[in-house]
Amino acid sequence: MEEAAPRYNLISMFQDGGAWMYPLVLCSLFALGVIIAKAYTLWAAHRRSASVLAEVEDLARKGRLDEAVRVAAETPGPVAAILYAGLRRVQQRQTGSDIEKAIKTTGVIELGFLERGLTVLATISNVAPLLGFLGTVAGMISAFGAIAEAGQVEASLVAGGIKIALITTATGLLIAIPVNVAYNFFVTRIDTLIR
Repeated sequence: MEEAAPRYNLISMFQDGGAWMYPLVLCSLFALGVIIAKAYTLWAAHRRSASVLAEVEDLARKGRLDEAVRVAAETPGPVAAILYAGLRRVQQRQTGSDIEKAIKTTGVIELGFLERGLTVLATISNVAPLLGFLGTVAGMISAFGAIAEAGQVEASLVAGGIKIALITTATGLLIAIPVNVAYNFFVTRIDTLIR
């Protein structure tokens, strides 16, 4: 009768991965926090963008500029902020270049707000696999150190080091892949909003 293969739970895998698992877990928790915050920010920014554009355009066409300015001022989000900046200049009877400058300046400010946190995600998606590979190198050094100490090659001597190597590599990749997907998704959403 064959023995069942040992099952691993997360805690035993974390312990078997060694010291390199601590920075990897910190990376994953930090990335998760940024992803949740960024998802909420972009959801709030997209939520009313189409409706505020249509409403302000309709009011402006009807010549009700004061109402259009009020709607843009009272609506949260980057689209409304950009509309407000332009409409205020129109209301003050400024030239076309002044209006364009105000819209561009406000657009740059809003874009900076929307992109905040993306560099953290990009950094984590690059650093997590490197930390995993560093754990791989440490595990292999440990395995070869055990061989050198024993003077002979036995599977039981190298198994611990190889286990560390594989667990840390897998963990680094498991963190990097969803973080990279989230990063690309957020960049696409921001580009859509800006257009």
